[in-house]
Amino acid sequence: MPETTPARRRRVPALAPEERRAAIVAATVPLLREHGLAVSTRQIAEAAGVAEGTLFGVFADKTALLRAALVSMLDPERAVRAFEGIDPHLDLRARLVAALDVMRERFDRNAALMGALRAEQLKRGVSKEDIAGGVEFMRKMEHSRERIIEGITALIEPDRALLRRSPATTAHLLFVILMASSRAGFLPTVETMDNSEIVALLLDGLLLRPSRPRRNTHGGRPIAC
Repeated sequence: MPETTPARRRRVPALAPEERRAAIVAATVPLLREHGLAVSTRQIAEAAGVAEGTLFGVFADKTALLRAALVSMLDPERAVRAFEGIDPHLDLRARLVAALDVMRERFDRNAALMGALRAEQLKRGVSKEDIAGGVEFMRKMEHSRERIIEGITALIEPDRALLRRSPATTAHLLFVILMASSRAGFLPTVETMDNSEIVALLLDGLLLRPSRPRRNTHGGRPIAC
């Protein structure tokens, strides 16, 4: 039988330093989602099409590389563009369900890695932010949340007159309910809700039917129930 030629590492073209850094980070992100913090530099190098030594010519060490990839994962612009693509002619309820589809997909893609960060936090007895990069990580996380809420606010704005609270407050509440529901595994008392249920909870409340006044047997005004 003819001898087989060993597979050769896929090499990427020569890039400027910043482009090389961005390419390595882009190759690292899906590996982080798949393997968590246990991903090896060999796996990263193979995915990026470079030698392991090249990684350390761009990043000081593995920790610096993983932190750059974690920060990249927080980039909100993909979600914001998806919000902008939602049909503005849909009614408010349908627009919010579509926005939740975008947000839930984002949360689900990063859920395993966030779980790995929590596990590492417990193991080391330090904060998740310390593992992920401290102040920079927190700043990026806050910016990401603000941009996403801004995008949802813009979706709600045309129906401002229908709401008892501002579009910005409504967007914040939508985000909070989704976060609580998505963390059901960590908060057992919170039931998982689908996107339509979350929108119904936000817009309609928890009552299944309008409340009826109940007579106060001790006198005074009727009590709503």
